[in-house]
Amino acid sequence: MTPGFGPAADHDDLALDQGRRMVKAVQRGIDGAALSHLLVTVPIGLVSLAVVAGVAALSNPLLGAIAPVVWLLSGPLIFNRKVESAIAQNLFNMRRPTPEEARRLDVVWEQVTRRAGVDRETYELWIQERAGLNATAAAGHIVAVTRHAMDQLPNSRLGSVLAHELGHHVGGHTWAAMLADWYALPARAAGRAVLAVLLLLFRTKHWAGVACGGCLSLLIVQFLFLMTFMDGMWWLVLSVAAGPLLIAWLHRRAEFRADAYAVGLGFGAALEDVLMAEARAAAVPAIPPPGPAPLPLGAPPIPHQYPGHQYAPPQTSPGHPYAPPPYPVPARPAPGDRLAARAAHTNAEARLRNVRLVISQQVQRSAP
Repeated sequence: MTPGFGPAADHDDLALDQGRRMVKAVQRGIDGAALSHLLVTVPIGLVSLAVVAGVAALSNPLLGAIAPVVWLLSGPLIFNRKVESAIAQNLFNMRRPTPEEARRLDVVWEQVTRRAGVDRETYELWIQERAGLNATAAAGHIVAVTRHAMDQLPNSRLGSVLAHELGHHVGGHTWAAMLADWYALPARAAGRAVLAVLLLLFRTKHWAGVACGGCLSLLIVQFLFLMTFMDGMWWLVLSVAAGPLLIAWLHRRAEFRADAYAVGLGFGAALEDVLMAEARAAAVPAIPPPGPAPLPLGAPPIPHQYPGHQYAPPQTSPGHPYAPPPYPVPARPAPGDRLAARAAHTNAEARLRNVRLVISQQVQRSAP
């Protein structure tokens, strides 16, 4: 159970408003963060266009001229309801809510959309099978809340995460990100394929493989050098290289804008509670895995257990160097787990500071 929260069924604490809180009702739009995301992706989209044309031309020159046009026109398909459903089910592990879940979500969603002045039928509510006290905005019309959030969050806090995701949709963050990812996919796939080939060649540890890997690396460096300094394409190389950093920054800006949208709908205190819970959960050390604890360095190995043979550990005195400690020892998380927890913790703390800032500004504007 999440610290500070109990079963959601016992906490129907959502205050029902009769009107909307937004001065202007926006069903769908595009703000600065979404527009900037699309512009930042244009250079890598040009690389993708070249990759699609080049791969298609290898099989047929005519196909090399048609395939890029078809690929460019395929982007808007992500807004088709059937395509969105396939993306939600196959890529994001989402499902339709059960009748009981739908009844509860309907009450909360009606209140969120009423406050925003948004047509509730514009978006579809789904359930995502993963941990986390949050929701997800996917494709062009899908808002998915995690089953964990459904089980743990009371209605007010559930409304806050749904309002946050509605802010992503209204600001255009979701469809802009998916469109940008689609048009960047061929370039990223080509880059990963080249990197995989290089790693495969160098890992052979044979002189021929290492030599081929070295030659391929030199060709790539020479190609980038010629593009940057000889052909005057430095803007393209620099934009593609700096793109991931800019996109990460824009993602953070989009999160702040969606949080501000939820605060504007009156969910500031509830969203603050959810973010505080996320920060606490990210700070909790990893739970020890089941099974015996690893022996210290130099300890005699434990014999394998075979069918029909039960191994009994040797009896040791409390002071023996191999005796189990009299208190539980927390497991040391793997480096990747520490980095993931630290990133989640920092993100929750940054969002929490932003939410508190927006709430304070809202209080100042409403003061006489």
